[in-house]
Amino acid sequence: MLAADYIIGFKAYLQLEKSLSQNSVQAYVHDVQLLLQFLDRKYPDIRFEAIELHHLLSFLESINEVAMAATSQARIVSGLKSFFYFLLVEQVISTDPTTFLETPKIQRKLPDVLSLEEINLLFEHIDHSTFDGQRNRAILETMYSCGLRVSELIGLKISNLYIDAGFIRVIGKGNKERLVPIGDEAVKYINLYKEHIRKQGRIVNGFEDILFLNKHGKGLSRVMIFLIIKKAAATAGIQKNIYPHTLRHSFATHLVENGADLRAVQEMLGHESITTTEIYTHLDRNFLQQTLQKYHPRF
Repeated sequence: MLAADYIIGFKAYLQLEKSLSQNSVQAYVHDVQLLLQFLDRKYPDIRFEAIELHHLLSFLESINEVAMAATSQARIVSGLKSFFYFLLVEQVISTDPTTFLETPKIQRKLPDVLSLEEINLLFEHIDHSTFDGQRNRAILETMYSCGLRVSELIGLKISNLYIDAGFIRVIGKGNKERLVPIGDEAVKYINLYKEHIRKQGRIVNGFEDILFLNKHGKGLSRVMIFLIIKKAAATAGIQKNIYPHTLRHSFATHLVENGADLRAVQEMLGHESITTTEIYTHLDRNFLQQTLQKYHPRF
């Protein structure tokens, strides 16, 4: 099966028409290549138009035999559906064999969150006497205030700060933009960082508009944000195994717990589907129990 040209076309389709991130594109292309390798081994003479549902089920069965996680299998199915839709649009095939291909059921894992007390503890134990400390306080305040993904934080530009209006412009997944409100505390520490830390440091050409910089004057990496949060949690004595995304989960959970409209939370998080946002309505069982104790007449 000569499929190199179709792989190149599929990759361009994902990038240009679907606007997927580079990581998603690479994952989808890799999954399709796994399928093609399987077909070359088991059905070496098969053509695209001859591929049927049972061929794909046989492939997924082989994947299942190596104990691949359900989430990975679901991603593969999603990739296959996109690939055969691409072939259909390009008129390489006349019928889509993935039409009745079911996605594996995935059990939702509720993310860890920090309580408001733990958030305050995290911030209070940052050493503001150092340049890094003042920058890190601004970083954590911004992540929690706006519910940002790590990629959105490290790509945040000064030109996208509309602080007087109380908003920032965020570049999210698929290069999609959204406006997110920013709180007074985050604004306060961003201004302190910009005026007293950032201006005094070196700024490498090309990074003049990036808000948060490392000591070399370049943008921060995802790993650096991970280390900053891990260190802050350890210093604060927080025992939970937290990650940068924990602040985003905490942001959403605290909003929902305090009665925020789910559609508004969806918009601020940049979720395409409200189903993704609904996970935050199931997070805090203690909160639900406290609500019953407070308001139910016979609890």
